Amino acid sequence: MKRFIPFVKPDPTVAVIRLHGTISTGPRGQLNDVALAPVIERAFKRKPVAIALSVNSPGGSPVQSSLIAARIRRLADEKNVPVYAFVEDAAASGGYWLACAADEIYADRSSIVGSIGVIMASFGFADFIGKHGIERRVYTSGENKSQLDPFQPENPEDVARIKALGGQIHEAFIDHVKASRGAKLADDPAIFTGEFWAGERARQLGLVDGIEHLVPFMQSKFGKDVKFSVFGPKKSLFKRFGAQVAADALDVFDDRAAWSRFGL
Repeated sequence: MKRFIPFVKPDPTVAVIRLHGTISTGPRGQLNDVALAPVIERAFKRKPVAIALSVNSPGGSPVQSSLIAARIRRLADEKNVPVYAFVEDAAASGGYWLACAADEIYADRSSIVGSIGVIMASFGFADFIGKHGIERRVYTSGENKSQLDPFQPENPEDVARIKALGGQIHEAFIDHVKASRGAKLADDPAIFTGEFWAGERARQLGLVDGIEHLVPFMQSKFGKDVKFSVFGPKKSLFKRFGAQVAADALDVFDDRAAWSRFGL
């Protein structure tokens, strides 16, 4: 009620943006720039004293990670609002890319942090279809149009190209982390190998600034009367009433596959 009383200063408000789930484009993507753009815009429009990113993600699309992080950073600079990230279970791979949109990053002692690398995976069915008498027929224009065909034997030239592509994305990830963390990073080559660590070791490596939790940290910074407004993507009406059972089942499968890489 304070904000409606003349000459009484309202309690400070921290806008909490929930970045929970895998990062991917398309209708099933839990976190992507299209879904999060209006959420992030609303959070900054509330004129908060700070933005808190609640991060709990095993990663996903590097492009969507970059777009989301860039949007947060752009608005933070425009509005001159400090941004703090708080890691829950994990800020791994693309999840750590998101965390690096913050001015400072904090984690729990048991949080998983890091995995600064790029992974590309597929399956090979060439032997399988041969054993079952299945013939693969592909017609293309362009000698490299049919690369990494899972129904054909692996081509060393295709593998070299996909590894080179992954290397370029990895470099972009490294540049983003270095720009965000700067001199805070330890001089340890393991940081950019795709390895990941628990919270305290991540702090020693400079990947996070400390071991803290969102609410007590913000209360210590802005006072016990600080208020929290939570912002996050909402499920569609159909999803909330269970009309997309198959899509939801795929979401669960994708999530479990992503989280399982970190033993979570």
